[in-house]
Amino acid sequence: MHGFPELWYSWRQQLSALAQAGYHAVAPDLRGFGESEVTTDERDYSLIQHAKDVKALIDHIGADKVVIVGHDWGANLIWTMTQLYPNTVSAVVALSIPFYPEPRDPAMIRKKWSSVFTNFEKKGIVETEFEKNPERFFKLFFYALSGDAPDGAIEKLYLKTTPNDRLMTSFPPTDQLPAWLSKEDLDYYVNAYKKTGITGALGFYRNTDEDYPKLKIIYKRGITQPALFIGGAKEAAIKFGSTEQMKNSLPNLRKVVLLENCGHWVQQERAQEVNNELIEFLKQEIK
Repeated sequence: MHGFPELWYSWRQQLSALAQAGYHAVAPDLRGFGESEVTTDERDYSLIQHAKDVKALIDHIGADKVVIVGHDWGANLIWTMTQLYPNTVSAVVALSIPFYPEPRDPAMIRKKWSSVFTNFEKKGIVETEFEKNPERFFKLFFYALSGDAPDGAIEKLYLKTTPNDRLMTSFPPTDQLPAWLSKEDLDYYVNAYKKTGITGALGFYRNTDEDYPKLKIIYKRGITQPALFIGGAKEAAIKFGSTEQMKNSLPNLRKVVLLENCGHWVQQERAQEVNNELIEFLKQEIK
């Protein structure tokens, strides 16, 4: 559903675990994030452009076949990449966002889920909230979408807010960081986004109408590669979405893992469990 694509930093625990297991892994900062280029053309941040960027990185590394792993918009990215570049992708792992056999119509999503998150698509609104207090913005953002948020928080955000509301007053308040998010972690995100701004992160949302007709064509190809899905049971895309269509449309879906009391930030909230599932999948699929 809604969240910012992560910097490579979000994957550091997975990178460490994969290296210890003997796998070579790369987690890039996407265009507009961290140390990557920040461009001014909003269209540069479309899902399809990001897919081209990742393919160019794979080619640069010199890999013939790769397993791609993505979370949130990164999951949408890897679902798309697998269909765009089937000869490059040998297997796929998605976190939080299930696969649908057809891309979801942005107009229908707006109609069904019109809420404070609709403002992600509007220029300047979320940027202004971020710039007022970046540390508070990310502290509440991480907490609100996590499994640590109070019961009913996700329902409120998606079902009981409007585009006239603001994120900072819609998120549940907290003065504490979740156990899985240290002050050092928070500072990294705050400093990274102070450097780049958050407009690039919002570019995915602001390109959905332009991407949609292209994705409708791409999605006709389908996915036959081995796939693994991991999500939190308190994730909005699970609570208000469905994994059934994914189960019915991916012929080589190996496993669907739903982690109880886990929210959106699955690879951070449940790092060890995600690592275990990921490495077991790789052992089975990489011969």
